[in-house]
Amino acid sequence: MTPSNGQQAIAPHSALPLDGQHAVVTGASRGIGAGIADELGRLGSALTLIGRTPRPLEDRANRLRAAHNCSVQVVVADVTSQNEVARAFKTAAAAFGPPTILVNNAGGARSAPFARTDPELWQEMLDLNLTSAYVCIRHVLAGLLATGSGRIVNVASTAGLTGYAYVSAYCAAKHGLVGLTRALAQETARTGVTVNAVCPGFADTDLTAESVATIAARTARSLEQARAELAGRNPLGRLIQPEEVAQAVGWLCLPTSRAITGQAIVVAGGELM
Repeated sequence: MTPSNGQQAIAPHSALPLDGQHAVVTGASRGIGAGIADELGRLGSALTLIGRTPRPLEDRANRLRAAHNCSVQVVVADVTSQNEVARAFKTAAAAFGPPTILVNNAGGARSAPFARTDPELWQEMLDLNLTSAYVCIRHVLAGLLATGSGRIVNVASTAGLTGYAYVSAYCAAKHGLVGLTRALAQETARTGVTVNAVCPGFADTDLTAESVATIAARTARSLEQARAELAGRNPLGRLIQPEEVAQAVGWLCLPTSRAITGQAIVVAGGELM
């Protein structure tokens, strides 16, 4: 619309900072991924939730619509399958346009002493925690560069910055994800596209619950003792909450965070300094 004085009308600004954005979140049905989806929906973004199991994804989508009145679609896909990832991003773009935000959250850990870390376990951890992010980034990067803006956030771990015993394959994959983040940030620094990682410590999620169960099964500790041991690594003396990680991701996706790139932001209560 053009006013009678010939000047271009200025559209009113939305109160939501991510209005008009389209965020793709992998591993979005539970835990940190669900928290991230909630935060980005609260900030106004349309959402594509990617995961392997339809029912939890649909439940999450319904909760997001009810809570934030945001546009949400669900795409069931295994991020370790390049064909499924290609289909997922084609579906995502058809609904809401090319993604402007990508959060690579899908991941998982399996523990074993290094001597029992066979090539299959090693490859599984790399495929899930590192290669999947590489593949997803390749589906969005050209579009982001073409528009001169966009956000890529990789959910790594404190295991991407230090070592933990009995999870050598997971640590290697998460270190690789942090390295990928930093390298790509250098390449895109002048383009308006930012690339960052968040590195949670032990969080109150199903993944940590599985670690607690493994510790208890292999030692004489109770579940409560095993959980307390993990929580004790955090100087706060507790597990990190998913929403605390999600808020860091949301901040990185804001328009005002355009100068933040190549960072591995630790959300671990002082565990690493």
